[in-house]
Amino acid sequence: MPTDAPAPVRDPRGQRALRLGTGTALCLAISFGLDMPIPMVAPVLAVFLLASMNRPLSLKAGVGLALVALFTTGIGLLLIPPLRYYPAAGVLLISVCLFLAFRHGLRGGNNLVSTFLIIGLTMISAAGTFDFGLAVTVIEALVKGLLLAALVLGICHWLFPDPPGAPAQPPAPALPPAEASRMSLRATLVVMPAFLLALTDPLGYMPIILKAVSLGRQSCVTAAHGAAREIVGSTLLAGVLAVLFWFALRLFPSLWMYFLWMLLFGLVAARKLYRLSPTPHPPSFWLNTLVTLIILLGQSVQDSIAGKDVYTAFAVRMGLFMAVTLYACLMLQLLEPRPRAPRKTGFLSRHPFTRLKRSPP
Repeated sequence: MPTDAPAPVRDPRGQRALRLGTGTALCLAISFGLDMPIPMVAPVLAVFLLASMNRPLSLKAGVGLALVALFTTGIGLLLIPPLRYYPAAGVLLISVCLFLAFRHGLRGGNNLVSTFLIIGLTMISAAGTFDFGLAVTVIEALVKGLLLAALVLGICHWLFPDPPGAPAQPPAPALPPAEASRMSLRATLVVMPAFLLALTDPLGYMPIILKAVSLGRQSCVTAAHGAAREIVGSTLLAGVLAVLFWFALRLFPSLWMYFLWMLLFGLVAARKLYRLSPTPHPPSFWLNTLVTLIILLGQSVQDSIAGKDVYTAFAVRMGLFMAVTLYACLMLQLLEPRPRAPRKTGFLSRHPFTRLKRSPP
C-alpha cells in the first residue's frame, strides 16, 4: 500500500537570521529612544539571547531570568566592600567568581546565566568602587536591558516563527572537568586586565569590559591555531563596519535611520552567522563582530550627544580594543595544551645485542 511521505521540513536558518537582525535593531532603537542607562547593554544582551535561544521565553522562564538578574547583581554589590578596603583580596575573590561562572557554562550550565553573571561581577563591582550610585545605574541598565531583550525575543518569534517541525537548537555539550577548568582559567585571564583597567575609570571603560566579556566567551570556543585570524580579524572588521556605519548615519542623523542602518548591518552579519552566505569564518567570528560593532557605535553616539570629539575617542577606544584582543590571543597561545613528543628509546634498547639478550630463550 502506498504510504504518504512526510513533508520536508523547511530550513529555519532564514527565520533565525531575520530574528537576529530585526531583534538587534529593534532593541537598539528602543534603548536609545527611551534614553535607557548605558543603552548599548540592551542590544548586546539581545544578540546573546537571540543567538542562543530558538524558542520564546515563557512567563515562568522570564520570571526566573529576572530573579537570576537580581541574584547576579546582588553578588556584584557584595563584592564592592572587599574591593574598596582590601583591594588585593577583592580582586582575587572576583577572579575566583569569574572562573566559577565560566566553568558553570562550560560544564553544561545555562550560557546566558553565565554571561549575565560575568557582566554583573565585573561591571557592578568596578562601578561601585567609584560611586555606589553608578553601581545602581549599572544594575538598572542590566535589568532593564535584559527585560527589553526578553520582550524583543518574544516579538521576533511572533513575527518570524520557526517553520513547523524545525529542530530545536541542541545544547552545548558539557566539557570534561579538566578541559573546562583549563578553558575557564583562560577566559578569566582574558577578562581580568580589562576589569583592572576599569577600576581606574569605571564610567569611561565600561565598553572595554563588555568587549573583554565577549572575548572571554569567544576564547572558550576558539582553538589557538585560529585565534589571531578569528579574534583579531573580527575586531578589525567591526571597526571598519563602525566607521562605514557612522558616515552613513551622518547623512540623515535620526533614530529611524539608526534603526534602519542597524537592521541592514545586523541582517548581513546574521546571514553569515547562520551560513546563508557561506564564509570560511565560524559563527563565533560574526557574533563577536556584531557585538563589537554595537559597542563601538553605541559609545560613539553617546560621545556625540555629550559633545565630545567622536573621532579621537573612537581612535583611543579602538586602540584599547585591539590591545585587549591581542592579549586574549596571547592567553590562547600560552594556555593551549601542547602535544607530548613520543618518548625516544635509548641506545641500549636499539642495540641488536641487547635485544638478543632480552629475548626469551
